[in-house]
Amino acid sequence: MKTKKTTTRKPKDTRLKLVKCDPWLEPFNDAIQGRYDHVIYKLNELTGGKKSLAEIADGHLYFGLHRTARGWVFREWAPNATDIYLIGDFNNWQETEQYRLKRIAGTGNWEIKLPLRAMKHLDLYKMKVHWEGGSGERIPAWCQRVVQDDNTKIFSAQVWAPETPYEFKKKNFRPKRDPLLIYECHIGMAQDAEKVGTYDEFRENILPRIVKEGYNCLQIMALQEHPYYGSFGYHVSSFFAASSRFGTPDDLKRLIDEAHKQGVAVIMDLVQSHAVKNEVEGLGNLAGDPNQFFYPGGRHEHPAWDSLCFDYGKNEVIHFLLSNCKYWLTEFQLDGFRFDGVTSMLYYSHGLGEAFCGYGDYYNGHQDDNAICYLTLANLLIHEVNPRAITIAEEVSGMPGLAAPFKDGGYGFDYRMAMNVPDYWIKIIKERRDEDWKPSSIFWELTNRRADEHNISYCESHDQALVGDKTIIFRLIDADMYWHFKKGDENDVAHRGIALHKMIRLVTASTINGGYLNFMGNEFGHPEWIDFPREGNGWSYKYARRQWNLVDNKELCYHYLGDFDQKMLEVIKSVKGIQKLPVQEIWHNDGDQILAYSRGPLVFVFNFSPTRSFPDYGFMVPEGKYEVVLNTDATEFGGNGFADDSVEHFTNFDPLLKKDGKGWLMIYVPARSAVVLRRVEEDKD
Repeated sequence: MKTKKTTTRKPKDTRLKLVKCDPWLEPFNDAIQGRYDHVIYKLNELTGGKKSLAEIADGHLYFGLHRTARGWVFREWAPNATDIYLIGDFNNWQETEQYRLKRIAGTGNWEIKLPLRAMKHLDLYKMKVHWEGGSGERIPAWCQRVVQDDNTKIFSAQVWAPETPYEFKKKNFRPKRDPLLIYECHIGMAQDAEKVGTYDEFRENILPRIVKEGYNCLQIMALQEHPYYGSFGYHVSSFFAASSRFGTPDDLKRLIDEAHKQGVAVIMDLVQSHAVKNEVEGLGNLAGDPNQFFYPGGRHEHPAWDSLCFDYGKNEVIHFLLSNCKYWLTEFQLDGFRFDGVTSMLYYSHGLGEAFCGYGDYYNGHQDDNAICYLTLANLLIHEVNPRAITIAEEVSGMPGLAAPFKDGGYGFDYRMAMNVPDYWIKIIKERRDEDWKPSSIFWELTNRRADEHNISYCESHDQALVGDKTIIFRLIDADMYWHFKKGDENDVAHRGIALHKMIRLVTASTINGGYLNFMGNEFGHPEWIDFPREGNGWSYKYARRQWNLVDNKELCYHYLGDFDQKMLEVIKSVKGIQKLPVQEIWHNDGDQILAYSRGPLVFVFNFSPTRSFPDYGFMVPEGKYEVVLNTDATEFGGNGFADDSVEHFTNFDPLLKKDGKGWLMIYVPARSAVVLRRVEEDKD
């Protein structure tokens, strides 16, 4: 009698892809699955399982002030209020019955409907809010326009309802990400003059420079309204208001539209990690309840930033912040966001005092699951509203999955900032002699990243340019920039700084796996630091500007660095999808301080030695002809011009390498220089 074979069916692997692809995450599978399930639960709770996130994130269309066909409607969420009035130019700033709001029954929302004659475009106004035991003037939480009086310095909401609102000319813009080349900028300090610059001045004077230099994405700082200019825009008071310091909402729209026409995407620094403490201008105590928007108790205040921490577990706050994301995407046609302070959001400790030495540090109960859930929801919403949108996380701890898709168990960001890179450059410049720079260490630092997550690499950002810190060029040259940066007057310190500035940028930009970022002016070695007007400097704007005259002056060395940056981006963009190609190490020798690697047809060779040049250094590369496409030592970039870059290089035959299709590329590599060669495809006829 034949017995029937029994087969044991292998149980289905239900693990998320994040865990499947990284066995080191296996011990934390339950935590990763739990965070995923939390998002699904919250998504269903918010949408009822019937609507999309985009459909429910329309708070900006309901709350705040809006002109309708028949008049005006104003709404505010203020559950702790007992009475609310609108006061302003239209009623001589007095509480009057005509402008008294009514609570919508069964909710914490208040509403008033007014005829068209009740107010007009540009009128100033506020809320006068009453609560048990107190009252105060407040700028509405959902306000879309806030201005400051030049004389009294008092902030007020402003009616913004022009007869002919700005209409975008460029429709359906598609950002270029091949690769993403970000120019980090600040509107106010973008001008040469010692003043606050405007959206229009940026569009007319600065945007053309950025387009010419080859960047394809603007990252604009300080767009959300903030009371203190010197906060760099990170102490936000009105989350839906474009800062009026720089002009009107229409001026900003015009700038974004023009950038799109020029093929440049525009993203903004989005601050949702905390809020300014101000009560009159901000959300600190909107209606007598300091915890309306923020965590209660010990988690209420940020211990390092002197600010307030949002309660990401409260649905009304989630709705406020999600609507904030959608508002900027739809109202201003922005192409995405760099989320500021993500590390602070992820951890109860805000990341302060934590070392993050192993995977266990990401799943030990010190994480704010509410914030993780919110960030994931925000990414889902943003990509639902605009599938081509760009989201970047400013995050230092290295949380796995941050820039992985939600379906795989990630949080949904497109990119994460490679914040280890600028820290590394600062460390070796400060602590190591040039002779001790190790190419193997440099290469490891620049390429050590999760394969499934894209990074934005950068040598320095605005952080390193602030007063109290130093930019790379200033660390390299310091005070000699004042005395030896005129052509023909360079000393050894200046020559060293010019050479290393180019090499550091080239090795960083050419090893990206997502994108590259530069802060405005740093590409040409802008001197000094950023110091916003404050009492300690006599409220001066001298260091809160960018001196474009320096790079425009061909008698100075700054243009060498600017010209090199432009050519470097041109070379990087010449290889389609270079960020997706593997960075293949060809050779490193820490004794010689030589590093070589390839990406597609390009070969990058670096000699970090300050004194040793090599006339015939050999590298094993695919056999063929190679031409020089970029040399940091070229005279046009302030170099010595020791090599003849017009010479074509042919690989030398080696029978041992023939089977692999390789040969020896022998080239002259001067000290403290780098060269990029391209393999030339031979005609087969």
